[in-house]
Amino acid sequence: MASATDTAENKRIARRYPEEVATERDLDLIDELHADDFVEHGPFGVESHGPAEDKEQMRTFLEAFPDFEATVEEIVAEGDTVAMRARLRGTHQGNFMGIDPTGETFDVQNMVFTRIEDGRIAERWVNPDTLGLMEQLGVVDSPID
Repeated sequence: MASATDTAENKRIARRYPEEVATERDLDLIDELHADDFVEHGPFGVESHGPAEDKEQMRTFLEAFPDFEATVEEIVAEGDTVAMRARLRGTHQGNFMGIDPTGETFDVQNMVFTRIEDGRIAERWVNPDTLGLMEQLGVVDSPID
């Protein structure tokens, strides 16, 4: 069982990704944070394997949303797992998954589970409100009136 110190450290490590990698654009930090065999189970069925692949996916995302920011609103941890709820915001200014820039902004919630192993991020499950994102970008209509 993880001690209170381990749990606090795991939370610190996990929140560095949205705050420093994504919001501050410190993509080189991925090499420090991620385990060599890192796996991300991302939205839209996209997975990344290893730090280099995750770094490239984040670079591509930030090109589409250059003003992107993630704000951690809640964070809890137990053992080697950290759960976060974050607010994601940005403006669609570049190609995103084959969708030309719309100039529209988005503001959605994101749920992330992060597994820490030996002080590094081994695995992340990322589940943003993708329907809300696509609605706000104007590329899909809401199925609910």
